[in-house]
Amino acid sequence: MDSLIQVLRGADGVIPDNSLSTMALSLLLAFVLGQLIAWVYLWTHGGLSYSRTFTQSLVLLTMVVSLVMFVIGNSIITAFGLIGALAIIRFRNVLKDTRDTVFVFFALVLGMALGSQRYQAAIMGAMALLLVTAYLHVTSFGTKGHFDGHLSYRMDSGQGTDSGALAALQLQLKRFCRRMKPISERRSGSVAEYVYQVRLRDRARGGELLEALRAVPGVGEVTLVLRDELAEI
Repeated sequence: MDSLIQVLRGADGVIPDNSLSTMALSLLLAFVLGQLIAWVYLWTHGGLSYSRTFTQSLVLLTMVVSLVMFVIGNSIITAFGLIGALAIIRFRNVLKDTRDTVFVFFALVLGMALGSQRYQAAIMGAMALLLVTAYLHVTSFGTKGHFDGHLSYRMDSGQGTDSGALAALQLQLKRFCRRMKPISERRSGSVAEYVYQVRLRDRARGGELLEALRAVPGVGEVTLVLRDELAEI
């Protein structure tokens, strides 16, 4: 255990250790930290589409770059040979989300640090960036006007709807909704149709909201369409 700690603290990549044990340690750390990157990406993903292969590629990319850096070592000839090999390969995969590009670059830098045996910098850097990523996700940093979905209902004032029914309606809306934004209001005779953007206090209680509104006299055709949490870019 002490020898492992010394390796993590003392390896600066100036004189690389090309032993198999060092290579195994680099690949093991690349696998573990690559898994952390992939899990945090999966947890915080909020794009229009999700790719399982991209998530797996984050793990593999960290290990591949680590192995490449280990193979290159201090050899300029090997480095130029790698550049020539990469020049032959054409990468046509287009990343539509800027955040995906950041994670790819994250995996690249982490693999370079591990492959050059800068273990302490790799671990500390990975932990710092992953914590910042988690913070941005938990606090919904950058989100403008977040709503869970759309709520629509009809109210027929011709069915004897009084101020008590209106008060009961407002009470139920405040009970289940944290925030509401009116979208449209259409009237036809005594019937009015309302559409709101809503942010619920608890998304799991959407069914209770529908039942509570349908129980109010004069209120009917209540619908709640929740937005998919993965639909926000």
